[in-house]
Amino acid sequence: MKKVTIYTDGGCIGNPGPGGYGVVLLYGPHRRELAGGFRETTNNRMELLACIKGLETLTEPCAVDLYSDSKYVVDGISKGWAERWRKNNWIRDKKSGARAVNVDLWQRLLELMQKHRVTMHWVRGHAGNRENETCDQLANQAARSQPTAVDSGYPG
Repeated sequence: MKKVTIYTDGGCIGNPGPGGYGVVLLYGPHRRELAGGFRETTNNRMELLACIKGLETLTEPCAVDLYSDSKYVVDGISKGWAERWRKNNWIRDKKSGARAVNVDLWQRLLELMQKHRVTMHWVRGHAGNRENETCDQLANQAARSQPTAVDSGYPG
């Protein structure tokens, strides 16, 4: 199984607002950068989408170290929150009946997690990690490029 390292970041200008994601994929001597923007979305949606886009790029099952500065994403997977929400029909809190948000993206990410052997890692944002800083720049450039793409899962 090939070992791949993926760094991701997502963000918005305002929240919600124009948003973008950035991804850096590393495999041996190979490096690939991805970015995309949407005219209106949220920070959390872009953080999730960055992970999805990185994993979707892989053409075969891989062992992946995935780095994100989003506690929402890393904890959602590592602590089993998203899996639990899915098992509870996307109810986040049974007592209040609160529904999980970004269900469309969580579903996509969980499906990709089954295809690959993914280890999630949290990295502190804006702390000098070269690849995380690159992802941040890619995401910001995508968000500021006057994107016209519509985030079809964003209800706004």
